[in-house]
Amino acid sequence: MDRSMVQEIVEKQVLTVAKAVEEKLDDELHALERLDLDDLEVLRERRLKQMKKMAEKRSRWISLGHGEYSEIPTEKEFFSVVKASDRVVCHFYRDNWPCKVMDKHLSMLAKQHIETRFVKIHAEKSPYLAEKLRIVVLPTLALVKNAKVEDYVVGFDELGHTDEFSTEELEERLAKAEVIIFEGESSKLKYKAPSKSVRQSANPDSSDSE
Repeated sequence: MDRSMVQEIVEKQVLTVAKAVEEKLDDELHALERLDLDDLEVLRERRLKQMKKMAEKRSRWISLGHGEYSEIPTEKEFFSVVKASDRVVCHFYRDNWPCKVMDKHLSMLAKQHIETRFVKIHAEKSPYLAEKLRIVVLPTLALVKNAKVEDYVVGFDELGHTDEFSTEELEERLAKAEVIIFEGESSKLKYKAPSKSVRQSANPDSSDSE
């Protein structure tokens, strides 16, 4: 097949695609032209209702402590927090460098993802929770949806085995577990979370164990 034939085929394909795009645009323009004032009013009312509903949600989230990264002082309060909010990221920590690194990233994400409650609890002062949730490696993030721990981020194993991971990498991991709402491309990646609590093992390379 000579170059002229190849060029002709390519040109035909380009024209076909261009025609399809043009037809789609024409259909959309015709649909807009068919909208009368009543239709536009219906669309406006629908949009206003959506905005009002979102504003009410944001107001409720803020009243529950969303938008800030805060500490839970007692184990009892942990249960109150996870029952009040649909999505919770709980950092089990101790006073060490890896946990301080995690604090920095969670503090930023709490402000960016107001739909999720971000909290931390001292693991050594929470023996019942640590045993029940099998918290061994610190830091560990318990990812809670609808009052149930659905998944864990254990140490830095899934974050490149380093404390130099980016906030975006952690954000992507949380999005995969669907504990935050993330419109970025990475949130479309499929991730299958464990169906029950995972028995964790210590990894001294990335974090401390209790």
